[in-house]
Amino acid sequence: MEKRLTASFLHSLRFCSLILIAFVGASCGEDKSSSTLSVPAISTRINAPEFNADSAYQNIEEQVAFGPRVPNSAAHVACGDWLSNELDRHGAEVTEQIGRVRAYDGTILNMRNIIGSFKPDANERVMLYAHWDTRPFADKDTVRMREPIDGANDGGSGVGVLLEIARVLGKDSLDYGVDIILFDAEDYGTPEWADKGGNNMLTWCLGSQFWVNQPHRIGYQAKYGILLDMVGAKDAVFNKEGTSMAYAPATVKKVWSAGQALGHGAYFKNDVTPQTVDDNLFVSELGGIPSANIVHYQVQVLPMGYGPFHHTHADNMDVIDRNTLQAVGSTILDVLWND
Repeated sequence: MEKRLTASFLHSLRFCSLILIAFVGASCGEDKSSSTLSVPAISTRINAPEFNADSAYQNIEEQVAFGPRVPNSAAHVACGDWLSNELDRHGAEVTEQIGRVRAYDGTILNMRNIIGSFKPDANERVMLYAHWDTRPFADKDTVRMREPIDGANDGGSGVGVLLEIARVLGKDSLDYGVDIILFDAEDYGTPEWADKGGNNMLTWCLGSQFWVNQPHRIGYQAKYGILLDMVGAKDAVFNKEGTSMAYAPATVKKVWSAGQALGHGAYFKNDVTPQTVDDNLFVSELGGIPSANIVHYQVQVLPMGYGPFHHTHADNMDVIDRNTLQAVGSTILDVLWND
């Protein structure tokens, strides 16, 4: 999506840090010269199941093969059916939210959020999410600007990684619940050529806005959320996104520390981007679930932003790289298994 920068947010949050104190006990005998220190064992990280980047890549290819997944299109319906069936095939309890939302130009969009829940009865939960629709126009291109894009990276990559994570969860379950949520109608926001008057930010992320007002379960809560948006491009850079740092710095630290510990520091950088509008803004602010956004947004080089293929017809399978998918997917699994 086109992440419009925000100057302020509705609320400011205060965060507390927890201090972990390790106590060292001493055992003493009558002969003090033989006294020894008893040091608690240091806990080691659990090795998460293996992430298969080839499988994630194939998941993206499958989506792109349907054509642009624009709401109200036949490709959108067919791909939605496939996504729902894939989550079910991997053992998730599937819930669909069918609704109608209004686009920036008044168009009524038939929207479909798809939720796959693992251990649906567990009280403790973590939320992983991405958007599965694609941009209905190539408004940053110089040709065919009013035609939809393939959305291999912007849309397809996050979903491709999450479907592979769903496959893993279906084989190696955790002690807590995980919800994989595929939001619809995220990328139908106001195009470059349209009137920018009014509250433009609310024209984006229509599926997540729908969900925070009507969660798939009444009173739904999760400890934290992780959004995957544009996570498949070659040499992608995942800086700490500004909205995530405002609402969920502890979650950002959890994810970035895992990525760097696994040797993916070339992808997970410590620079901070401007605050942007994405699904995690609405999930964090209105849904009350602090969320980190893993998103390709470069600040180290100019032009700052999402890369030259963003919202153009160049966002196709040629930009997708298995190494990037591996870095992101293995990081998410490490976070889940060491939570």
